[in-house]
Amino acid sequence: MSDPPTQQGDFVIILGAPAVGKMTVGQALSKRTGYPLFHNHITIEVAAPYFSYGTPEGRALVGRLRDAFFDAFEASTAQGYIFTFACAYDIPGERDYITSIAARFEARGRRICWVELSAPFETRRIRNQSENRLAHKPTKRDLHWSDTHLRGLEDRHRFTCHVSERASADMLLVNTENLSAESAADRIQTHFGLPDNA
Repeated sequence: MSDPPTQQGDFVIILGAPAVGKMTVGQALSKRTGYPLFHNHITIEVAAPYFSYGTPEGRALVGRLRDAFFDAFEASTAQGYIFTFACAYDIPGERDYITSIAARFEARGRRICWVELSAPFETRRIRNQSENRLAHKPTKRDLHWSDTHLRGLEDRHRFTCHVSERASADMLLVNTENLSAESAADRIQTHFGLPDNA
């Protein structure tokens, strides 16, 4: 029997509804820990000039790009990474997809730190137009379309997990309605005992 893989640091997964603050909290956590942030829109924005994420071609391309990053992260000796994702629990296979990503990094010896952010819809509508969000996500800059899209996602999908759907008993749930990104990052860092490399 082979020895268990050597511990290779952390892989922080921040889940939550669109515009809940995943990227912004991830940025604050990245500054504190030194862990690079790989937010979900990085690959979406790369593909967007050629294929919308709403098309089969766009989703396939984003998936391949994301896998290429994960392959590189798996082979890396970096202390940790942060990944954000809007998991729609009502979509068949969505939860399995995010847990399969976690399994890749667990197999390499990384500790998975599960986080889920939440905030009321009206709070997220305001954040959907924030300067930081628009600076990093060009596909959100058509504000009318983006607001309509956000409303549609809210009506069609569920982005908050039930207790039975939690990926880990140690999953940290953070309501960000009245919490700054820095305070949310502090809670995550403290809960998981992440390093302070600020």
